[in-house]
Amino acid sequence: MTPNIDHKGATWQEIAQKVRDHRDITVEKIEPAIPTQFDYLPSRVIDVPRQHLSAAEVEITESPIDSLLSSLAIGKLTSLEVTKAFLRRAAIAQKLTNCVYELLPERAIARAKELDEALAKGEPVGPLHGLPISVKEHIGVEGRDCTAGFVGWVGNKSPYDANILKILLKAGAVLYVRTTEPQGLMVLETCSNITGVTTNPHNTSLTPGGSSGGEGALLALRGSPLGIGSDIGGSIRSPAGNCGIYGLRPTPARLPLIGLEAFSIGCETVMGAIGPMSPTLDGIELFMKTVLNSRPWDDDLSLHQMPWRVLEPSKKLTVGVIWDDGVVKPSPPVQRALKEVVEKLKALPDVDVIDWAPYKHDEAMKLLTKLYAPDGGRAFAKGLATSGEPWLPLPEFTMKGSPGVEDLEQHDIWKYTKDREIFRYMYLQEWNNAAPTMDVILSPVGPLPAPPHGTSKYWGYTSIWNLLDYPGIVFPVTKVNPELDAKDESYKPRNEMDKLYYDNYSVDGQKDAPVALQLVAKKLYDEELVEALKTIKREISLPFVNSLA
Repeated sequence: MTPNIDHKGATWQEIAQKVRDHRDITVEKIEPAIPTQFDYLPSRVIDVPRQHLSAAEVEITESPIDSLLSSLAIGKLTSLEVTKAFLRRAAIAQKLTNCVYELLPERAIARAKELDEALAKGEPVGPLHGLPISVKEHIGVEGRDCTAGFVGWVGNKSPYDANILKILLKAGAVLYVRTTEPQGLMVLETCSNITGVTTNPHNTSLTPGGSSGGEGALLALRGSPLGIGSDIGGSIRSPAGNCGIYGLRPTPARLPLIGLEAFSIGCETVMGAIGPMSPTLDGIELFMKTVLNSRPWDDDLSLHQMPWRVLEPSKKLTVGVIWDDGVVKPSPPVQRALKEVVEKLKALPDVDVIDWAPYKHDEAMKLLTKLYAPDGGRAFAKGLATSGEPWLPLPEFTMKGSPGVEDLEQHDIWKYTKDREIFRYMYLQEWNNAAPTMDVILSPVGPLPAPPHGTSKYWGYTSIWNLLDYPGIVFPVTKVNPELDAKDESYKPRNEMDKLYYDNYSVDGQKDAPVALQLVAKKLYDEELVEALKTIKREISLPFVNSLA
């Protein structure tokens, strides 16, 4: 869509500045007030919020989600005190990483008081009673901007809360913060002409990923216990991996998309999905159970009519391993994380580990280039033109500069859509024939733990699963270790993209970066996927190094 908004002759810079001014005002409303600036900040800012919060606020914001919900349900903690604690921590997170689009203190505090009054009169409102939740900006909130990263869409007000929010609010959640996203959403980093650059709290010279990078940074700083991201090429999994948290991209059409905005709404060459992001795996499962047990398909027949299935733990698990997709080689810390996980899995009596040779991933990347921008970037450019804002380098590369992008004729779109369906069919045949017992695939999330700003051009390790419509979940494993993760100076890059990532890896440059991996299952096997990760996490004691500590 292209909203018809009159900015009365304002420049794009003036429009963007008004958004930032508004955000700063919402931060200033937080009580007790947070520091207006910090005298000195290290590159790793994970520990900084603890220095500016009370002991009670630290305990609340760092409590496991199940413990927090238990305390809220019995009134040991009030929704008001929990909400205020997360508002303060989110405000500090904004000062540290620029991850907040706006805080919603009036709405959140009113909602918290309402929930406390309801509990005083009877039972908790729902399974999420009193739990603060964060949300990516392009997921609509009634009466608030929904820009999808375009300056010209500032002032495009959502007429109602997105369906996913309605479900979570009915379950007792408190919405208190909206997070940053990149220009037009189509980037694995988080930079826009509206809010600027969002940084990684583990190392601010690195990107938190994108396009749900504001969520990633906020959750890593424990400024939220549970957030909502979206993913059409890795936009949940990239920030989850870069920031050392958990993120699930479910099978598309399991969770409702009504109320979201994007320049490509209506284009179904590659389907997007929304999904949960959380510092804990428990948060991921809680989100899915809560939403799917509400039967969202009763109001939206585009959704699969499948409640969240409770499974018995698998007695036997077969894990296929992608060591390298053949296009861009994983960097040393990613290779090490894979090896460490695989070695521990092989020692388990009820887990079989096999190597899984990627099936034509190079061809898949060429096909995705056609499907992501079938109009050659015209719709994206139209979104920019609503304000006159300039292209930023990464979205320009993705939407019109990437080799193979072209403005397709309708018949060409039909052809590439058919090719997509053939590829999906052939990939499944390969899985069924070559590894019929394989339950899940273990792979990198990306070639680097967290890339330097402005360098995230390769989506292959995540977008392949978007092409296939397979669910994927990302989980933290370890951290970059200067003693173990030295660069291989003898390596000869196989192509230009491989060289870009090789050149941008530095064991010193990636200092403190989390290293995560990804688990993937067949379409609609979301429950099996989460159960497999629960088993693996429990049996080999993941993560090996807690990057959020």
